[in-house]
Amino acid sequence: MAELQCACPLTRGERILVAVDGSPFSEAAVDQAISLGGICNSEIFLISVVDLFPEQMAVAPALVEKMSEEVREHLDDAKAKVDKAKIPCETIVHMGGKPHEFIIQEAKEKSIDLITMGTHGRTGLERVLLGSVAQNVIGHSPCPVLVVPPGE
Repeated sequence: MAELQCACPLTRGERILVAVDGSPFSEAAVDQAISLGGICNSEIFLISVVDLFPEQMAVAPALVEKMSEEVREHLDDAKAKVDKAKIPCETIVHMGGKPHEFIIQEAKEKSIDLITMGTHGRTGLERVLLGSVAQNVIGHSPCPVLVVPPGE
């Protein structure tokens, strides 16, 4: 019996940018990127943003340090999963507010073919009040965005 080969479902999928925040939602996005990356012979870029405003950085350096360590741990865990799948991987960290702007900036600078990210699945007033990084990325992305919904 012939072995079934999967074709890459993406027109171009050589460079995948994955937004990582340590949540189960972003872990699902990493898993999806690994699945696609293995089929599409991709390179994966993992990005995380320490979401702090300049005022917070100046007033609370201990908080900045703690959040930076947490972000690095999330990225290291995600990179270990990608490395285990034997897919080339690079990590990126940014500090500052508006994470979607850093995601879009990296997508443009690195000629990304696909952005993969999780969504917290917020709806209604909660979404309006909190904003949505995924929504902002979708609205400004130079490439397709795969949003992985929360699991059941």
